[in-house]
Amino acid sequence: MKNKKNCKKSFLNKKAKFKFHLFKEIIAGLSLKGWEVKSIRMGRINISNGYISIKNNEAFLINSDFQPLKTVFFYSSCNPYRERKLLLHKKEIKNLLKFTSILGYTIVPLKLFWKNSICKLLISIAKGKKLYDKRLHKKKESWKLEKFMLQKHSFLKKI
Repeated sequence: MKNKKNCKKSFLNKKAKFKFHLFKEIIAGLSLKGWEVKSIRMGRINISNGYISIKNNEAFLINSDFQPLKTVFFYSSCNPYRERKLLLHKKEIKNLLKFTSILGYTIVPLKLFWKNSICKLLISIAKGKKLYDKRLHKKKESWKLEKFMLQKHSFLKKI
């Protein structure tokens, strides 16, 4: 029962929306080893620094951190930063190749989640934001928060 409490439903890449303009989203399967599945279930992963690369018409998740558990027998031979193959259709890979050939576009992971008992990865085609875009994003977010607080304060005064 302890494993079910520690198990998270999904893992988000919160930095992606701040660093990139996101365009098309695709759901992909992941080819994982047993110790990686256990790490996901225990919540010991980080996909915020990861990106997707396409080699020989195959897509790979690179630079994502899957920390092995200390109870894994082959703890010393587990590579937490290994390339993990994404399971996509050929048409989807060709579509991703079209965008990545254009200068400035990249493919980033957004969310890792479970669908039934299968681990899925939500990826998106993205283009990097400039510094002034990031400032504008922060400004809008702070205004949303301030507006919410003002509405809440005015509502409490009426009561």
